[in-house]
Order: sequence, then C-alpha cells, then structure tokens
Amino acid sequence: MKYDILVIGSGPGGYVAAIRAAQLGRKVAVVERAEAGGVCLNWGCIPTKALLKSAQVYHYCKSAAQYGLDLTGEVKPDMAKIVARSRTVAETMQKGVQFLLKKNNVEVIPGFARLEGEGRIDVGGTKYEADHIILATGARPREMPFMPIDGQHVISSKEALLLDRLPARMIVVGSGAIGSEFACLYASLGVQVTLVEYMPQIMPLEDEEVAKTMERAFRKLRTTVLTSATVKSVTVAEDDTCRVEVETRKGLETLTAEVVLSAVGIQSNIENMGLEEAGVKTDRGKVVVDPFYRTSAPGVYAIGDIIPTPALAHVASTEAICCVEAICGLDPAPVDYTTVPSCIFTTPEVASVGMTEQRAREQGIEYKVGRFPFTASGKATAAGDRDGFVKLLFDEQDRLIGAHLVGANVTEMIAEPTLAKSLGATAHAIARTIHAHPTMNEGLMEAAEAALGQAVHI
Repeated sequence: MKYDILVIGSGPGGYVAAIRAAQLGRKVAVVERAEAGGVCLNWGCIPTKALLKSAQVYHYCKSAAQYGLDLTGEVKPDMAKIVARSRTVAETMQKGVQFLLKKNNVEVIPGFARLEGEGRIDVGGTKYEADHIILATGARPREMPFMPIDGQHVISSKEALLLDRLPARMIVVGSGAIGSEFACLYASLGVQVTLVEYMPQIMPLEDEEVAKTMERAFRKLRTTVLTSATVKSVTVAEDDTCRVEVETRKGLETLTAEVVLSAVGIQSNIENMGLEEAGVKTDRGKVVVDPFYRTSAPGVYAIGDIIPTPALAHVASTEAICCVEAICGLDPAPVDYTTVPSCIFTTPEVASVGMTEQRAREQGIEYKVGRFPFTASGKATAAGDRDGFVKLLFDEQDRLIGAHLVGANVTEMIAEPTLAKSLGATAHAIARTIHAHPTMNEGLMEAAEAALGQAVHI
C-alpha cells in the first residue's frame, strides 16, 4: 500500500499531523501500537486533570463552612471511583480522536513500525510505502538505575494514575510538572508526601518567586519539600516499605514510604525503529531535525518528544501543523519557541511564557517588572482563592518578554500574555486593553500598569 504521508504515532503530534495532511488532500495513514491519542490523552495530560478535579472538589467540600455551607456527614475520597472517573474521561477523549481520524479518512494501522529506507516501513511483516514519513512516537518515563521502577513500590506516572487505594506516605522524586501535580494530588487527598528535588528550587524551570510561592503552598498541604537533594538509592524492606537514601544539605537522610513515584523526566521512544539503518541521525537520544522537521534521511520527518524541543503536547501539535504544511508547499513560518506557554496544574496553578528574571539577567537584558498580587483582586477574594500573583517582564522598549503567573485558574489566563508576546505587545497596549471586571484576567492589566508606574489597585 502506498500513501502520500505516513505518520508513526497518534499522540497530539501524530494525529494532528495526520488530520492536517488529510485536510490538505493527501492520502494518509497513521501507525499506532497502543491507544489513539498517545500518552497525553490516555496516560498523561487528560486523566491527571480528571484526578486533580476530584481532589479540588474534595478540598471545596472540606472548606464548605468558609462559603456558608453546612455539610453533614463525612466526605472522604474513594480512590477506586476517582480513578474510574479519570479512565472514563480518557476513554471518552480517545473515542473522540478515533472519530476525527475516521471523519478525515485517515487509515489507522495497528502495530509497531520500523523504517526500511527509501520511503518504506514494516508493520508486523506488512510493508507500506509513502512519499513522506513523519515520526511522532513520543516518550516514556525515564528510569534511573538507582531507582528501578517495579510498578508496585517504585512507580511511574502511569501507575500513579491507577492507584486504587491511598498510601499513608509517598515520596515523589522530581518536582517538574509531573512530580508537582502528583504531589499536589495525593497531598490534597490526605497522603503524607515528601517532594525531593535535585535542583536548588522546586519547579526548576519556573521563576524563582513562583517556585517560592509553590513551596509555601506545598507546606500548607503538610508536604515535606527537600531541595538540593540527591537520591542515592531506593530499596524495599521486608515490611514492604520503601527506604530512600537522600543526600541533603544536612547530610545523608533515610526516608520511608509505602510508595515512591519516580518523576525524573522522560525518554524518547526511538529504539528499534531502524533509524540508523534508514540514515536518520540522532544526538543524545533525540532525532536531529531542521526548522521544518526534516531529518537527515530524505522524506523522513520528526516532531514532538523525540526531537530537542519542549516536551509538551501543544508544542507537538504546533510542530505537526508546521511540518505538514511545509511538506505540502504552504511555506509556513518556523515555530517560535520563545512563545511556548507552560502550565502546571497544582493548587494554586502555575503558568508562564517567555523569559524568567534569571534568564534575562544571564543574557544581560535590561528589563522592568510589573506585579499584581491576587490579594488585591476582587474576583479572587470573592472566590476565596487569593494566593498568588501576576508578574510581567518588559524590555527597554516596553515589549513583553516574559509572564509568570501563580494562582487559581492561571492556566486559563496564560493565552493572553502568550498572544501579547507573539505580537510584540507593549506594557501600554496591555494596560490600555479593557479587561472585564471582576475577573482574574484583570491582574494582567494591573501588572502592566504597575510596570508603567500607573498601578491603581496596589
């Protein structure tokens, strides 16, 4: 069978590439060895948000008295039902992707694909050909030799999605988005969590002020936070508890818990695909590509978590569109990676785009900062969610170069500064844009006004 475009992998990069190619009139097939939608939809972004929503509802129930509500009886989490709901959500979205592929006449080929060169692949002994092959095989949790994942005592994010009972204690190693979200989830449900981070601050890629705010938020959840901490070993004792040796500022410590969650990053799925034989160059576990995702092998492209760009679903989808449109001769602009938003769905939430203060200082960029605390927000006060702030960075021409938000629902707010940055908007433009009242989004306008020395409400 011959296609115009063959896509390997149906995650947020793969299925978007396949659908866009079909929309442009190409004959398209996608090869998938597991579930449509990839890790994000089935074992990542979507089911974790369903779990976090259950934890949020539980928190509101416990806080009902603050809102003038008298709830009788005990409210307690039922993990089996919470997990079942999250699986239903994932399955619903998976069916949606299957529908979209079918609607756009994209053929789905089940199985594992291996490149054979010259536009050919093998899937379980069946040969397929295409003028263009797009690799979108995603990634999996990274496993460290000192912390082998057994799926029971030491678990990955996948097993963390399926726990049908709450352990008394959990150690989370790694405080990036995955580790922080699971730490927040289980701490909110009553688990005694210890969060271990190798770097000097949690959420190492985020702004220092944001990280400090989140460390305080974790401590409110009675979570122990260890930074500048190195895990030396993880062993399972006879009583089935995990013992974790950690080198901290105070010296070597032994931590114990029923479960250890390894959240130390991801590893690209590029093994056993015939990349080397097909002439596809890799470097440090990633496929090497040009700005339009062409690999070193003619007619072979790569997008998403297998290339050295931010490992985010929305990045993979954006790369998919750019890659396909370049293949089809539409002359798209290269993706601007300085305008990639980042979201962490903790309580409070974290969202950012562009430069941090640390990065601006390192690059010798002169900047000014505008801040607005949510304690001064009418909407935040009415909702009872006053933790956090908006922080905007502007360069010498008053153009937005970075936005860092922490607070309730800030992941829904980050689109505005992302658009503002991509358009080169100034502090004056943001400050003079009428923002509806009362909303959390007013904080963006107020922060821009603060940068101009014109703040009204602080």
